[in-house]
Amino acid sequence: MTNKILVIEDSVDIADLVALHLGDLGCEVKVAGDGASGLQLARAGGYDLIVLDLMLPGLDGLEICRRLRAEADTTPILMLTAKSAEIDRVLGLEIGADDYLTKPFSIRELVARVKAILRRSEMLAKNPPKEAPRIDIGGMTIDAARRSVHVAGNPVELTAKEFDLLVQFARNPGRVYSRQHLLDLVWGSGHLGYEHTVNSHINRLRGKIEADPANPRFVLTVWGVGYKFSDRLSP
Repeated sequence: MTNKILVIEDSVDIADLVALHLGDLGCEVKVAGDGASGLQLARAGGYDLIVLDLMLPGLDGLEICRRLRAEADTTPILMLTAKSAEIDRVLGLEIGADDYLTKPFSIRELVARVKAILRRSEMLAKNPPKEAPRIDIGGMTIDAARRSVHVAGNPVELTAKEFDLLVQFARNPGRVYSRQHLLDLVWGSGHLGYEHTVNSHINRLRGKIEADPANPRFVLTVWGVGYKFSDRLSP
């Protein structure tokens, strides 16, 4: 099947160049030149990847990414930006971008990143997780198929990455994960040095699922190593 890609980029030259080379890969490419129209197209769905510029007229890329992830849209996002500050890269990853390229970038690198993201998506589609789609543990219910979470019967709204982290933990209670390992599993490879992104996600996750985030029952810290899901909770 032909991969459909949405490019949201206000620079006509860059958008045309990206669309040209992705078209050479056999992809069907749609271009939006501003944030509002880009968000509208993204919400219409049906895309395998969104290439999203950070600096856009109207809605910026971070806000578009934030809104899509808040709506449980899990379409992979490759973010482009002229900013090189680490805080911008980290913020993009924290709100749900799957990968990040800083302008100026080489077309060869862009194509390689796009291929890697599409390859991961295709592998997941062909080999979906075989674990039970529903997890009941310690008063928490996780429905993987509906991507929903309830704690003590109350619904909990999680971002896409928060949900993916929680499922990774809950399916493997007692297993200790380093921050880099979680980055590889949840964000994909290529994010070496962004372990603090994991920390901030886990802090927010605890704030949503724990009765007392300072004394968590579910996601526990293993000092000097990383994190684990408690293996002392009853179903």
